[in-house]
Amino acid sequence: MQKIIIEKPGHYDVLKLIEFQTPALQSNQVLIKVHAAGLNYADGIIRMGLYESAKRLHGYPITPGFEVAGEVIEVHPDISEYKIGDKIIGVTLFGGYTSHIVLDATRLFRMPENLSFEQAASLPTVFLTAWFMAHRQVNPSAGDTWLVHSAAGGVGSALVQLGKLAGVRVIGVIGSAHKRDACLAMGVDAVIVKSDQDLWKETERLAPKGFDAIFDANGVSTLGESYKHLAPMGKLCIYGFASMLPNNGRLNWLKLAWDWLRTPRFSPLKMTQENRSVLAANLSFLSEHATMLREGMLWLLEHFADGRLKPLPVEVFDLADAGKAQARIESGKTVGKIVLVPKP
Repeated sequence: MQKIIIEKPGHYDVLKLIEFQTPALQSNQVLIKVHAAGLNYADGIIRMGLYESAKRLHGYPITPGFEVAGEVIEVHPDISEYKIGDKIIGVTLFGGYTSHIVLDATRLFRMPENLSFEQAASLPTVFLTAWFMAHRQVNPSAGDTWLVHSAAGGVGSALVQLGKLAGVRVIGVIGSAHKRDACLAMGVDAVIVKSDQDLWKETERLAPKGFDAIFDANGVSTLGESYKHLAPMGKLCIYGFASMLPNNGRLNWLKLAWDWLRTPRFSPLKMTQENRSVLAANLSFLSEHATMLREGMLWLLEHFADGRLKPLPVEVFDLADAGKAQARIESGKTVGKIVLVPKP
């Protein structure tokens, strides 16, 4: 059995592959052989030592990873709903970069038959984040108009699909033209390529009255303008700060401090006068709302099973190459999701 461990924060080389033994099963637990583990942008922030929930809820050493797909290989005697050989998706608060994992049965979901292990491992974090923002914060109506930054990424692609299911007109923003086809495949109504077009002139042309919701994980580079381009009663949903972080894995503390100082502070008085809202989402701090998240996951899996939702494009790396995989996602060149696959 193997897993990735981070003894202390640092560059990609702190992601070490080690041998380990899983603990004996306790009541209501299942042992899973992992066939694929999802990789998220947040995992790199954990590696850098900046992810607050990793510091507050776990500490270092830590194994990153929030999601796995695999098969059940051992079941505690008090469990009847799962058996050896079942194909499942597991949601975990850290620990996913591994070949085997013990999880409570409440964190397991049956894998839709039309998904591969790689596709299944790619969906929980990004689609649950998108579902929470779309259906617990924004509550879309048919005919609304959304602006989705990073629309070819994991959460962005999920938001595009959820918006279209709700009858929303979705404008997707991407960083470079090579992501256009992937973005269009998710169903966007229009694409803005930041490297080729003036972002805010295009948004004003496409939505002159503003947006009912804008989803932004960029941070300081776009937050201020995103807020300004909300329609009355519009909602800005923040779920990351990627523009403040490096694309080469090495923190620039001076830039980070400067960007933090430049990050917009939204005035409650102004929001009241303009009837606009600012919301935020971080799944790792929602563990006390497990019932709500399970409801969302079951809803999503039903929509994957019947084809109303489509799996994202997936790029695969060996578990041992977790550092290379994190470098890849931090480069900003990816579309869809990255997954890690342990060696058999």
